[in-house]
Amino acid sequence: MGHIRKALLAGILLLVPLVLTYIVVRWLFVTLDGVLQPVVQWVLDRYGVDIGFPGLGLVLSIVLLYLAGVFFAFGPGRIVIGWGQSLTVKIPLVGHIYSASRQFVESFTGSGVNETGFKRVVLIEYPRTGAWSVGFLTSLTDTSEGLSLAVVYVPTAPLPNSGWVAIVPLDQVLDTDLTVPQAMRMVFSAGIVSPEHIKTSPLVLSDPSELETVVTRDRLS
Repeated sequence: MGHIRKALLAGILLLVPLVLTYIVVRWLFVTLDGVLQPVVQWVLDRYGVDIGFPGLGLVLSIVLLYLAGVFFAFGPGRIVIGWGQSLTVKIPLVGHIYSASRQFVESFTGSGVNETGFKRVVLIEYPRTGAWSVGFLTSLTDTSEGLSLAVVYVPTAPLPNSGWVAIVPLDQVLDTDLTVPQAMRMVFSAGIVSPEHIKTSPLVLSDPSELETVVTRDRLS
């Protein structure tokens, strides 16, 4: 029985990650391919081109992403895209969704505020005193009484997109030496893949005026 248990456990550790990876990759493939595959096939059929294979929509999606990136990053495309984005955020409901989505993506890509925007991994006490949860410092704010607050996004394992937002006094947040990829690996693995040591320190802004700058920017937007 001991041999059977050990073999089954080894099989689970080997195959379950592979199966989960296959399911996620397959879902991404089917989703992305299903968006543009009908359009591509309609265009090919219209012009009598007899070409079709699984993944054609995915290939076109990648090409469109590349072309959109080139158009945005170089030349007059930046001006056109900037104008289009400023127009989009003014549309009721659509503007709020687009603005939040863009800030969320920018947080992952690292083009946000220096101290915040999914660049800084912190710890907060939750769900009880003495128990700590990993989170990302996403922005800063304050109260009318002048209390400095940290807005922290706490991801849930194993899917970080279903997390929640906590507003915590700045002095109750611990800064860490963890990188975003390290924190994400912890979340995706439900803590199985964790660093041996986590260095913590009180959360201190490199420039005290940054708190006022961030709060002003958030209120204006």
